[in-house]
Formats: sequence, C-alpha cells, structure tokens
Amino acid sequence: MKEFQLIESFFTGRAQSRKDVVIGIGDDCAIVTPAVNKSIAISCDTLVENVHFFPDMPAKELGYKSLAVNLSDLASMGAEPAWMTLALTLPEVDEQWLADFSEGLFEIAEYYGVALIGGDTTRGPRSITVTINGQVPQDTGLTRSGANNGDWIYVTGTLGDSALGLDILRGKVNLENADRDYLIGRHYRPTPRVLAGQSLRMLASSAIDISDGIMSDLQHIIKGSQVGAVINVECLPLSDELKRSVDLETALSYALTGGEDYELLFTVPESQKGALEMALVETGVRFTQIGQICTGGQLKLLQDNQPFEPSNLGFEHF
Repeated sequence: MKEFQLIESFFTGRAQSRKDVVIGIGDDCAIVTPAVNKSIAISCDTLVENVHFFPDMPAKELGYKSLAVNLSDLASMGAEPAWMTLALTLPEVDEQWLADFSEGLFEIAEYYGVALIGGDTTRGPRSITVTINGQVPQDTGLTRSGANNGDWIYVTGTLGDSALGLDILRGKVNLENADRDYLIGRHYRPTPRVLAGQSLRMLASSAIDISDGIMSDLQHIIKGSQVGAVINVECLPLSDELKRSVDLETALSYALTGGEDYELLFTVPESQKGALEMALVETGVRFTQIGQICTGGQLKLLQDNQPFEPSNLGFEHF
C-alpha cells in the first residue's frame, strides 16, 4: 500500500468535520479560519518505540495516547482543542495495526472535537508525532510564570497511577487483580483535563501538566515565576488502587516522581479559592490542595511538618 492509499484508507474518511477547516487532508497545506479574538495555542509531541512505548503496546491504546498527551498540553494553557496534524514513521505497512491505531486516535479526537487536517507518512523505526492546535481567548492563556508568594498549589485527579502501571508492564511490580488493569489503563489512557483547564483561565496564576512528576514539573513553575514552593506530601491525592498495591512510602514516591499522569498542577491566589471551588465542581474533576507557593526559589517536601525524601528521584522514559 502506497502513502496516499494508506492515508485515504485509514485517516481521510475518519477526520472530524469542523466548520473552521477550509481545506483539510488532500492538499499541500491545510487552511483553517481561527475564531475572532482568539489566539492559537500549538503543541507538538513525538512518541518513539522503545523510548516512550513498548513494541507490544496495543495500537488502539497508542493511537489514543498519542493525542491525549497533546491535549493535556492545551489543557494546561486553558485552550480549546481544534485541529491536529499527524506524522507516522512505520517500519512496514501493517493494515491491522493501522486500523487499530486510527480507531484509538479518532475515538479521542471525536470526543474533544479535534479535526485531523494533514500530516505525513514515511518508512523507518516506529514513531508518532502529533501537532495539536487550539484556541484561547486573547490574553487569557495560562502560563508557568504567574505564581506569587502565598498562592495555593493544587492538582487534579490522582497521582502515581500511570507510573505504577508502567512498572507493572516492565515486570518490576507483580500484580494480578483488577487493580492491575486499572493502573495499566491509567498509563495507556490518561485523561486530558481540557474542560478544567478552560475553567481555570481567569482563576489560576500559573499551570502546567504533569508529564514528568510533580517534583520535576513544579520546578518549571518555580523557575518561571521566580518563587519557591512547599508540598505537604500527606495531602497528595492517591487512588485506592495505588494504595492497595504498594506501601504508603512507595505510593507517595510514585505520586511525587512518577511521570505521565497528565493531570494539571496549578496555583491559585487566596482571593480566588472560593471561585475555584465553584468552577471545578461544575466540571466534575477532582482537585486537591497540596501546598503553597513561598519565596526562596526552592522546593520543600514536608510530611507532618517534617522533611520528606522520596525513594525515587525522577521519572525517566524506558
């Protein structure tokens, strides 16, 4: 199967229809019409076999995750998803793999209203590159650089599940029950907090998505905002599945240093705490206060007011 046949068979006919797409797949370039008074938010992520995913990862889950991680970037900026391009590098044409991959990709694309408007295919070691475009009302996009002394630190969802799911897949943790399926599922299928991010636009002083673990990602806010931070580790939101699977110290370490949660980490001034409660409750997304911004440029971890040292010191892709 040649490139144009591959694109036609597995991607062209499945693309989401949007009125703001003037020209989509099939021309040299796509043409879109942004909404009035909206700025464009753009993010790009590449997933490489044996670096970001195992060769035996189900293709449907890989298609889903390829877009989910990009949607999470838009969520952290408060942007509304709109259009994407896809570049596939494949060692060979495997029609069943492509059918499954496209099914997972379009499942999440349709849910969030994302149109596939172009891309490329080539032969080589398997990798997937998605570039996502979103829209955000002008001058309302969230950044990493707005946190101030006294702001409260929050996260959405629960933390550490994906990293434990990865360790189960690696064979580092042996688990044979329903919790195993849940944890692997959280690694394969993160939930981009798109609606929550949009709700935070006028409330949060800074935001980032958690791709490398709180300890790594909070450092970006600390650096960008020129502040310090204190995290109370006993406040970290842990799922029942995580707590049943490992001891508490290990669970806290997964939550702090485990990567690929793709939850939102954000800061909110004291004056906006009441409005935050109302805004996020309406989205149905769980959120938890875990610490506070301070001065000094350092990240401090406390457990019951005592210094805490996690057993892992950072997330690394396999």
